[in-house]
Amino acid sequence: MKTIIFGAPGAGKGTYSTRLKAQLGVEVIAMGDIFRAQVKENSELGKRVKSYVEKGALVPDEIVVEVLKQHLDRVPQGAGVILDGFPRTLEQAKTLEGIFELDVILLLDVPDWIIIERLSSRRVCKNCGAVYNIRFLKPKVEGACDKCGGELYQRSDDSSDVIKKRLKIYQDQTSPLLVYYKEKNVPIITSKTVTVDTPPEPLVEQMLEELKRLKMI
Repeated sequence: MKTIIFGAPGAGKGTYSTRLKAQLGVEVIAMGDIFRAQVKENSELGKRVKSYVEKGALVPDEIVVEVLKQHLDRVPQGAGVILDGFPRTLEQAKTLEGIFELDVILLLDVPDWIIIERLSSRRVCKNCGAVYNIRFLKPKVEGACDKCGGELYQRSDDSSDVIKKRLKIYQDQTSPLLVYYKEKNVPIITSKTVTVDTPPEPLVEQMLEELKRLKMI
């Protein structure tokens, strides 16, 4: 199975992808995580994308496609793939068609107000990358990771101004891709979130049931 998980920044793509990976045994390629790790390492790639990541802007297509191909080459033969954070533009979607055939889209439908509430209170461990929320998923000790004791911090792209900018970019450039895929008759499984503290497990189960119904798994 080859799929894209779609959703606005903060919709929970990483959370759902991780759980689906465990359930389905697929590979997950999360472009945002890849770029943030490279920025942290101050690699050549990190230096190229740092300004885009910190401003919440889209990384140029040529860089994203280059990195995607590198990671797809590492996927074991015949393994399923979930793409998180790609494609984000129509040009990227057209490029993807030349790389592999898409089976299904997983769409996370989350209202903007929930996303802003979630992201503005999100904290991440500097050491292991574990994610917390100071309102809904607090660490046992304030400012410290439960898993490794590392310092928790707020990502630069989680400020309210940057969040709003990222949401606008998503609406302007990424949302239209759903129309594009509907016209191509790619199946779309939509999961709706209606409260800030909706747990992921019930929605993951819904996704799995729909994938079974479509005979994807």
